[in-house]
Amino acid sequence: MEKQVVSKKRVTDHGEVYTGRREVNAMLDLVKQETERIESRFLEPACGTGNFLTEILERKLCILESRYSKSPLEYERNAILAVSSLYGIDILEDNVVECRKRLFVIFDRHYSSLFRKECLNTVNYILGRNIIWGDALTLNTVGENPQPIVFSEWSPVNGSMIKRRDFAFHELFYYGEIRELPLFSDLGEKAFIPTPVKEFLLTHYLRLVDVEQK
Repeated sequence: MEKQVVSKKRVTDHGEVYTGRREVNAMLDLVKQETERIESRFLEPACGTGNFLTEILERKLCILESRYSKSPLEYERNAILAVSSLYGIDILEDNVVECRKRLFVIFDRHYSSLFRKECLNTVNYILGRNIIWGDALTLNTVGENPQPIVFSEWSPVNGSMIKRRDFAFHELFYYGEIRELPLFSDLGEKAFIPTPVKEFLLTHYLRLVDVEQK
């Protein structure tokens, strides 16, 4: 039986109750087409240990295996895109650590069964930026010296290149509330694109960590 409560104290203090896998998949099936679209972005503002995000990643990676199992380059760069499309926030640090770990293990299991492990550092780096220890109500990070939550948008350009742009979550949240236009539309319709707080040079998907360290 799946464990849905860690402790009564965590339920009382944080309202933490995990959604079971059967319920997760039933809910995701309501938007099944989006969960199987590699570039479709998902944000879980109270992600816990990642019950929703892990199932979405499993679905996306299964789609990639059916399409690109004989094409290492196509599989690898689309798998990076699949990981970079998932975002999570949780107020409990141990949940954030566990969520990142679960997503990484899933990626490693799928990827390493087919190809070499050249992009695992990139995946680990993206998960560190996309799964954030923060409070989705205050829109700030948690811990010493809280700061506004910043998310990175990872956009593929010319196949193997990635354009990273960082956005303050409070701006995305604010404009998402008051604007009718969607954010970051990848369906071709008009979209409201907020101003990034920082932009990075085009970078090969295997070199994203190197750019951060410069």
